[in-house]
Amino acid sequence: MKLAFKTYLLFIALSVCSGMSFAQVKFEAKVSKKKLGINERLRIDFEMNKDGDNFNPPDFSAFSVVGGPNTSVSNSWFNGKRSYKKTYSYFLAPKKKGKFTIKQATIEIDDEIYKTFPITIEVTDAVNKPGGQDSASYIASEKIHLVAEVSKTNPYINEAITVVYKLYVALDTGVSNWTEKDNPRFNDFWSQNIEIKGFKAESGQYKGEDYRYVVLKKVVLYPQKSGKLDLEPYVLDVTVEVPSSRYDIFGNRIMTKVPQTVTAGAVSINAKPLPEAGKPADFKGAVGRFDFSVTTSKTSLNATESLQAKVEVSGKGNLKLFELPELNVPSSLEVYEPEYKDNVRTDLRGMRGSISNTYTIVPQYRGKYPVPSISFSYFDLDSKTYKRINSDELVIDVLEGPSNDPSIASNNADPAVSSPQKSTINVSDQFAFIKTSTKLKPKIAQDFFQSRLFWSLFLVPFLAIPIAIVFRRQKDIRDADVQGKKARKANKMVRKYLSVAKKELGQKETFYISLEKALHNYLKAKLYIETSDLSKERIAELLQQRQVKEEEIQNFKELLENCELARYTPSTEVAMKADYDKAAKTISLIDKQMR
Repeated sequence: MKLAFKTYLLFIALSVCSGMSFAQVKFEAKVSKKKLGINERLRIDFEMNKDGDNFNPPDFSAFSVVGGPNTSVSNSWFNGKRSYKKTYSYFLAPKKKGKFTIKQATIEIDDEIYKTFPITIEVTDAVNKPGGQDSASYIASEKIHLVAEVSKTNPYINEAITVVYKLYVALDTGVSNWTEKDNPRFNDFWSQNIEIKGFKAESGQYKGEDYRYVVLKKVVLYPQKSGKLDLEPYVLDVTVEVPSSRYDIFGNRIMTKVPQTVTAGAVSINAKPLPEAGKPADFKGAVGRFDFSVTTSKTSLNATESLQAKVEVSGKGNLKLFELPELNVPSSLEVYEPEYKDNVRTDLRGMRGSISNTYTIVPQYRGKYPVPSISFSYFDLDSKTYKRINSDELVIDVLEGPSNDPSIASNNADPAVSSPQKSTINVSDQFAFIKTSTKLKPKIAQDFFQSRLFWSLFLVPFLAIPIAIVFRRQKDIRDADVQGKKARKANKMVRKYLSVAKKELGQKETFYISLEKALHNYLKAKLYIETSDLSKERIAELLQQRQVKEEEIQNFKELLENCELARYTPSTEVAMKADYDKAAKTISLIDKQMR
């Protein structure tokens, strides 16, 4: 009996110890290696034996995260025991040589905070051929390439060039997914992305070897200034599948997935200025091959009727980047502001189509009015010379209506009409419209005292006193808030100057002055700064601190630069409209993102 009781106690003790052992929480960090070359990759796993919340990885400032976080969960039972493991995995690429410490990661499990131990990593010189786990990374780096194919590296200003980004992959290698890490910005270019419908793998060659490739991005660029212009690198994070030395039970080689960063690298374009020799005085920047015409909807009409005159340029070239010639008509014709239309499509060959200004003309007098010929000049890329096209001279014949010549009007006038008899109005009829008969009704007397109106007028002042006190306090608080008062005033100025800029579209100087004032007042309202004392870099730093995305910061800086450059360079109404729309959109996005 005693032996059985002791055995029972021993069983209970073992069960409790086993339960305590299982209940012990483990959270630790493991690395694939503690010493690696600068051209190798490091894998770090954060493992736990119980699920948790609010996982916070350490700062990987000395490394670039090229993959992850990847999450894996293992949950199994063996011999009646539960085994659980959850892992967060990162793939890191060192930025420079030296010794670096990966600090603690934290996680919350059962309302307790657990931390990993710091790990020291040594980064050495590049190795000739990475080994171990990173051998797959080395193979991947040799089997996948991102290439930027440029149609022309020495174009003229406003000549179209194309950049096609292709991802080349070796035949025995695969790609499971990719994400854009750095999307290039094409400063000093007018750019247009060409939509790609589906990614289709095609066969090709890379450095004489057979590869498959996928076109990821197509861009049409028009250089806006001469000299050396750099295209920023296009960088992708790619998961590459490379064959390993292991096989499955069916004899198929097992593929190893490796995170990899690939880049197309920087590309330089040497843009040539347009020749000065033979440049027409009325040249407005058109480059390509064009046709030009001036047409009217009709050539004969009566006075006060309207017709439309269209000034149109069609063909191939930088259609959206220059101004159309203005229509000149006699002063006797009333001309309204033109309506601008473009029917332009952009593909890998550049812009094609037509742009036009349609004027509405209303003649006031009869007669024949000549519309003089106007000219359009452009730089022809085929002959490398300037060419000029003159429109036909048109005549507008106004058939009926008053004459614009006073002598003709007096000679042709009808005496009966020119000397009309005065009409006579009887005195008795002068005031006939005034009604002299009235119908008066007696007013019923009513006591004002203690009426509804009496009590309303009596109580309203007493009710208004607390409202006035609250209003005054709020006003005092608002007046004391100097920063808030400045912000509200600046916000009001933003709306005012944006409205002025919209009205001044087409007037370059006043438009860009108003747009610049709107942007500066916006910074005053949101960042409480005087922008005249700050550089664009400082403005960008303050916006980053308020958690504004880099894309919106860059757009804001580009708008400020456009406002500055517009004082010294020509600008089209199309470009002004684009800058206005961009300003309104950027301010709206920054408002939503700012913290």
